[in-house]
Amino acid sequence: MRHLISIDDLTDAELRRIVDRGAEFSAGPARRALPLDGQVVGVYFAKTSTRTRTAFSSGSLRLGGSLVSYGPGDLQLNTGETTEDTGRVLSGMLDVLVARTAGPEAELRGWARQGTMSVVNAMTAEEHPTQALTDLTTLVRHFGRVEGLRILYTGEGNNTAAALALALTRFPGVHFEVRTPPGYGLDETIVRRARAQAARTGAALTERHDMEELAGGYDVIYTTRWQTTGTSKPDPHWRTLFAPFRVTPALWGTSPNAVFMHDLPAHRGEEVAAEVLDGPHSIAFAQATNKMHSAMAVLEFVRTANGPQAPATAPAAGRELVAAR
Repeated sequence: MRHLISIDDLTDAELRRIVDRGAEFSAGPARRALPLDGQVVGVYFAKTSTRTRTAFSSGSLRLGGSLVSYGPGDLQLNTGETTEDTGRVLSGMLDVLVARTAGPEAELRGWARQGTMSVVNAMTAEEHPTQALTDLTTLVRHFGRVEGLRILYTGEGNNTAAALALALTRFPGVHFEVRTPPGYGLDETIVRRARAQAARTGAALTERHDMEELAGGYDVIYTTRWQTTGTSKPDPHWRTLFAPFRVTPALWGTSPNAVFMHDLPAHRGEEVAAEVLDGPHSIAFAQATNKMHSAMAVLEFVRTANGPQAPATAPAAGRELVAAR
């Protein structure tokens, strides 16, 4: 039984193992394994989700598990039950809880204070670790590696950017260049943790608050939506600050071979031009599909002792149960 609440919960070897396993699932042959046969996965989303919720739900069923789904109004957290009490109750009935709260990470740490149920972070305010694992899986599928890639990230220094900074700096030779509007950069604690890792591995993390003097020669140009799920911006003029960070075809002038990535949903004409998202450089929708493959790797990791499992001789059908309070 393991938890995955932050990228920092993983050793280097574990991170690579999940990413490589996600790439194996993406390639196809590994899907016959049923390591969750007989186990029950709870999926709780307090905020909206298309890709992450579907990825973990579909991934659980494909791995042989059964599924209990909770919406934002289903748990007694809404009536004042403590996080720890909810975790203790659910741990007597579930093997895994995949949760998106968009609140502080401490909520998930509270659920993890029991000894039987794995807790997986499907997005908190600080970090979106399963998105970063999806992105690294996509890089391995496209480039065959993560090491040595040059990645430009533009837009808000949000929970996706934080998880990417913590994950990419584990890989030697990676250059992760972050360009964010003033006042919307990466949290300083994330920068310190990522740069400490980069010093150890030979990676590099840089951050600026303009779009001047871009180095070019990027392998990947990445952005996210400007209005992060579950958040709002107090400045009524924030769009003016963000406008220079829009991903347009001009960015390919010095990086003609770069691919475009986006964690979706996308707002064409805001953070990315339609001709980029829908153009030949975009791998954003393959990236979205890989969210399921990466979710399967995460579920296998948190519930099995030794990683990849042998193919099952007889399939076991999963069952989806709709939760009641």
